[in-house]
Amino acid sequence: MIQWPAQTEPVIWGAVAGAVILSVVGFSFSGWQTASQSQAMASVKVATALTSALAPVCALAFKQDSKFTANMVELKKTDEWSRSNLIEKGGWGKVQGGQDLSPEAARACALILIPA
Repeated sequence: MIQWPAQTEPVIWGAVAGAVILSVVGFSFSGWQTASQSQAMASVKVATALTSALAPVCALAFKQDSKFTANMVELKKTDEWSRSNLIEKGGWGKVQGGQDLSPEAARACALILIPA
């Protein structure tokens, strides 16, 4: 059996306590994050950027539609909470070769067309 000096045990316990305190302070107050937290934050930022980029494109396509007047009347009489559905169904925000417009981008498009 190995004989450790008498001072070894308090040093080890101090190091363990220091590591625990450092972890608690780092993750709670210093902004440290796990990989999953960083991924979630990145996903939110990407969705926000896409909404900001696609909403004006959607509004422009809506305004350039040959049935603009009729579509605008329909949009105005639609409840505010369901306007994004009308925008999505109309396909004004769909980028050629891309995905359908997200509900958030459709909502932002409707807000550009009919400001609150």
